[in-house]
Amino acid sequence: MSHDSSKRENRNPSDFEAGGFGHHIFYSARQALRHHATGGNVLIFATVLALVVANIPGVNAIYNEFWNQEMRLQIGDFNLLSHAGHPMTVLQFINDALMALFFFTIGLEIKREVLVGELSSFRQAFLPIMGAIGGMVLPVGLYMFFASGTDYAGGAAIPMATDIAFSLGVLAILGSRVPLSLKIFLTTLAVVDDIGGIIVIAVFYSSHIHLAFIGYAAICLAVLIVGGAVFKIQSKMFYMIVGGLVWFFVLNSGIHPTIAGVLVAFCVPSEPVFDPGKYVGIIRSSIRNFDEADDEHLGKDNILNHEELDWLKQIESASDKVISPLQDLEDSLHPVINYLIIPLFAFANAGIFLLDIDPVTIVSGISLAIIIGLVIGKFVGIFLFSFLTVKLRLAPMPDRSNWKMIAGVSMLGGIGFTVSLFIANLSFGDLGASGLALLNDAKLGIVVGSLLAGVLGYILLSRFLPKCDSQESTK
Repeated sequence: MSHDSSKRENRNPSDFEAGGFGHHIFYSARQALRHHATGGNVLIFATVLALVVANIPGVNAIYNEFWNQEMRLQIGDFNLLSHAGHPMTVLQFINDALMALFFFTIGLEIKREVLVGELSSFRQAFLPIMGAIGGMVLPVGLYMFFASGTDYAGGAAIPMATDIAFSLGVLAILGSRVPLSLKIFLTTLAVVDDIGGIIVIAVFYSSHIHLAFIGYAAICLAVLIVGGAVFKIQSKMFYMIVGGLVWFFVLNSGIHPTIAGVLVAFCVPSEPVFDPGKYVGIIRSSIRNFDEADDEHLGKDNILNHEELDWLKQIESASDKVISPLQDLEDSLHPVINYLIIPLFAFANAGIFLLDIDPVTIVSGISLAIIIGLVIGKFVGIFLFSFLTVKLRLAPMPDRSNWKMIAGVSMLGGIGFTVSLFIANLSFGDLGASGLALLNDAKLGIVVGSLLAGVLGYILLSRFLPKCDSQESTK
């Protein structure tokens, strides 16, 4: 028996309750952290590329015109990619359709965290929940203070988000010096931040409500719920197809379509068809059909006979059914989201024309309000609420960490990039010429604020983390 497996057998159940954050972590959580961290590198590249392309004369005109091209997925007169009777542009397709898939994975992640992850234990989850609340309240308050009475007051939600890919990407640069508990603290905080962002989008960015389309969407959601709860449908294709209908109806209902992604995710079953015991039994039964003496002749010339193929297909089928649709979809979609959809969103939305920007813009107006919200508001909010929560003995400190490390992670919480850009588009994207000017300045504030938060967070953590590898990170 391996050393790791013997440790697993000797674990006390209480280890998972009071041991702080991340002393033990499951493989799926490790995979999620790895995907987010490496995806951050692709996101950085896409952002830099957008800034370069948007400032090359001639090329920037092609760049800007491309996003306004119309898209159609049409049968007769019916166009699936239509909104309010008009074809979606490429930019709208990215922001309203592909980002709905992004929020679908967020919904899957939230459901998993509530069922078996960090949000399943109130004691473990309470500290990042409080940190996230502080990291949303203070930035919004600071923004409103600076924006009161201005034409950009409606963008108060812009600095409330934390970009999990970028922030974990910075932690990845510091390698195994970072205690795993801090990574889980930041990840959980970002998930709670996402919940706050979803609520804000649903409440404040919905207009011209069409009850008929809401009714159609509700019927489709009911089909998903009944299909999973009553008929035990496990087909991922079923949830994707019906979920696509929910997205279309929500898109045309006046509610922002990204909310459809979250609602559909909550309907995806978390229970597998086979319990692990039955799965192991099927594998053992199938493996017994293979005679060890015939191993060297198995699949001779890489061709299996009919019986061998049937036995291995039984194992393959059982493997598919022992993983729940929720976990399978989350694992399958993570690479698509982190390496394609989010970088594409960044490339489409982060292009800021800098050549005619007055430097004073950065220290005034909406740009300044966003920068202060992200850099100061997020840092103070996360750190202060976390400090008070621990001092009041409402939750323990993350394992193997101290307040200097928490300060560094709190600063990384100010990297708001992806969701901040998304909310900025919702706030000012449909306000005409004046809105486009505000949107450009908002993007500048988001990029500068996120960059400052990332650099300052890295400097703080680089100084305050242990110089040698964290013992916990090697477990």
